[in-house]
Amino acid sequence: MFGKILIANRGEIACRVIRTARKLGVRTVAVYSDADAKALHVEMADEAVHIGPSPVGESYLRGDRIIAAALATGAEAIHPGYGFLSENPNFVDQVTAAGLVFIGPSAASIRAMGLKDAAKRLMEKAGVPVVPGYHGEAHEIVLLASKAREIGYPVLIKARAGGGGKGMRRVDHPDDFSEALSGARREAKAAFGDDRVLVEKYVDKPRHIECQVFGDNFGNAVHLFERDCSAQRRHQKVIEEAPAPGMTPAMRKAMTEAAVKAAKAIHYSGAGTIEFIVDASEGLKADRFWFMEMNTRLQVEHPVTEMVTGVDLVEWQLRIAAGEKLPKTQGEIALAGHAFEARLYAEDAAKGFLPATGTLHHLKFPDAAPEGAAMRIETGVRAGDAISPFYDPMIAKLVVHGKDRASALNALREMLARTEVAGSTVNTAFLAALAADADFAAGDVDTGLIGRHQEALTAIPAPSDETIAAAALAATDAGAPGSAVDPWSTLSGYAHFHTLARRIRLRHGEENILARVSARPDGRFQVALEAPHDAVNTHDLRTMPRAVRWPGHVTVFEGAVGYTFTVPDPLAKADEAGAASGSLRAPMPGLVKLVRAATGDVVIKGQPLLILEAMKMEHTIAAPHDGVIAEIAAEGAQVSDGTVLVRFVEDGQG
Repeated sequence: MFGKILIANRGEIACRVIRTARKLGVRTVAVYSDADAKALHVEMADEAVHIGPSPVGESYLRGDRIIAAALATGAEAIHPGYGFLSENPNFVDQVTAAGLVFIGPSAASIRAMGLKDAAKRLMEKAGVPVVPGYHGEAHEIVLLASKAREIGYPVLIKARAGGGGKGMRRVDHPDDFSEALSGARREAKAAFGDDRVLVEKYVDKPRHIECQVFGDNFGNAVHLFERDCSAQRRHQKVIEEAPAPGMTPAMRKAMTEAAVKAAKAIHYSGAGTIEFIVDASEGLKADRFWFMEMNTRLQVEHPVTEMVTGVDLVEWQLRIAAGEKLPKTQGEIALAGHAFEARLYAEDAAKGFLPATGTLHHLKFPDAAPEGAAMRIETGVRAGDAISPFYDPMIAKLVVHGKDRASALNALREMLARTEVAGSTVNTAFLAALAADADFAAGDVDTGLIGRHQEALTAIPAPSDETIAAAALAATDAGAPGSAVDPWSTLSGYAHFHTLARRIRLRHGEENILARVSARPDGRFQVALEAPHDAVNTHDLRTMPRAVRWPGHVTVFEGAVGYTFTVPDPLAKADEAGAASGSLRAPMPGLVKLVRAATGDVVIKGQPLLILEAMKMEHTIAAPHDGVIAEIAAEGAQVSDGTVLVRFVEDGQG
């Protein structure tokens, strides 16, 4: 076994690798950018090396600096995690040329599976079923459009490199093909440096089922069963589970055998995932699945496989890279129970899952697993950390295991209801709504489920009067821990001869709220809501509900929903520019990739005005109403959250 390894990654995966290395007695070296100088993975590692500024192109994608750090610290091997350089065969060559071990597959294996079109041709030769489509070398628009007509609409345009839904577009009609192709190419170029694409038949009611495979350097390869990753938004996974619901023995046998066959075809060593697209329109059948791609690395969702097999996949990675054989044979790997993983993101689900930033002023996970279940919290952040615009906005992965799917799903719902985040917009309520969805609960899941139910899944009910009262109480700090029934023990509710009342102003969305909070001698608190109600609405609260106050705000938690209220500073001046209705602001930091309108244009509500690139994904910014453009951001401009992108000519102005 290695004595010391360097982890060429950040966040929760770096922390995850460090935990297993520590268990095996292996020392670890972390690398970090400017933004990550005080990150959790830096704190956990035995050593840490600074490798550059915050942008990934100047730090985590600088293979030369990472290798130099490994050599300088005496590390024997490099673990790439996932993302960044994990599937870069040139980096693997550089690592081995430096006399270090790459904890992962060979450069040849990565190259064989790195381009989707070439990988599919290889799988066809190996006898693995592939999706009908065009995987050739020619990429002229006329040819691709012709191939799309031959395949039959709807079709799916996919970047030949990379993954994560980037550079992917569904096209339902020939008239939309050209624009979709341009968008897919732009996004693929930005994310992977390669704008070439392939065109495939779009499968009706598709399910995304993948098999975890593992190989060693002695020709052995095994599978660790399947995972279902069909619950996706914008082609990115949201909740994963193992095993796949509704899986039949015949289909499992056919799929896992195909997965092992694929791994052996490229002499694969290490952890990998064979991804299949499944036509679930008539249930799961052994002849209705096709190879999509292979991820030649550890997957984000690997913990669900670990939970149902009892295997530490990172430990296996280290052992295989150190020259050992596979720790278990196929017959020794058993499937037990059911597991779910929910990805907790800083994002606004109601606004099309736009990435969010902010400081995690409050972060609390369940202290213990729900009864009868086991749980894991995979995270790379702590309370007080900031969600940076430079990296993926994942906060944590909530992983739970139960004796069967129903008990595991109930445990996941309970975990989500006990998770609290304040300081950034998060998707906790959306995850809880998805976990409670009737189709999802029944296992009737396909990649279009979230899209079909999106309005219901992302809708947040307005806060009740009781929630508003709780927010007003929290804003006073009167009900904070340490308050007592004796009014002399705190001055928050004391005045001579009468109860002291405090007037509190709050804001929730566009609604201004006025409340009066009084402390009673019996330890209760009385909250009178004076506005926006026509009549005073009074609520008695004995204890403060789940609530937290953070700079300028209060967040009240009701189950998985966090209601955040602004607590205005009476001394602060109103932001007249921010209150103006004649402007459209950037919902997140990003790059103005493409501008589709000009000053003086008359536009209608919903008309695309520009494309903002953030987190390597394209987001279309549309007109919120009819109007005339007075000013619009320049193409190529780098903007921050809240920057005015478009100003409209207001009524009465020329």
